[in-house]
Amino acid sequence: MAETLNVAASNSKAEQYRSLLPQLTALVSGETNRVANLANLSAALRQTFGFFWVGFYLVEADELVLGPFQGDIACTRIGYGKGVCGAAWQEATTQWVPDVDAFPGHIACSSQSRSEVVVPILVGDEVVAVLDVDSDRLNDFDEQDLEGLQSVASLVATIW
Repeated sequence: MAETLNVAASNSKAEQYRSLLPQLTALVSGETNRVANLANLSAALRQTFGFFWVGFYLVEADELVLGPFQGDIACTRIGYGKGVCGAAWQEATTQWVPDVDAFPGHIACSSQSRSEVVVPILVGDEVVAVLDVDSDRLNDFDEQDLEGLQSVASLVATIW
C-alpha cells in the first residue's frame, strides 16, 4: 500500500467512507503488528476527515489503556463503564454524543472536545478495544460517521 490515500474531499461524507474503507483494508493487509495497524488507521481517519482526535483504547484487565492515536495528549487509562469510552465498552454498543458536557460522567481528556463517537471493537461477543473519535465542534457527527466508523471497527476486529 502506498503512503497516500485517494479520497476526494469534494465527495459526500458517505462516499468518502466508501472510498476509504478498501484503502484501509489494503493498508493493514499483510501487516501483523497491531500497533502499526492501529497507528495507520488513526492517521488515515484524521487525515481524511480532519477529526480533532482519533485513536484506540485497548482492553487490559479492568481498564481501557491508551493505544495508537492522532491528536492532543490523552487520558492514559479509563475504568470499565467510566466516561463515553467506558460506556461503549460496558454496553458493547456505539456511543454517539453530540454534546460531551451533557453526557453524565464524561471524562474531559481535552477541554476542546465538544462531541464524540466511540465504537466498540468486538471479537465475537468480547469487546477488545474501542475506537474513539472526538470533534472540537458540537454535534459534529452524523449517521454517515456512525456507519463509516462502525465499518472501520469491523475491519479492526478482522485483524485482531
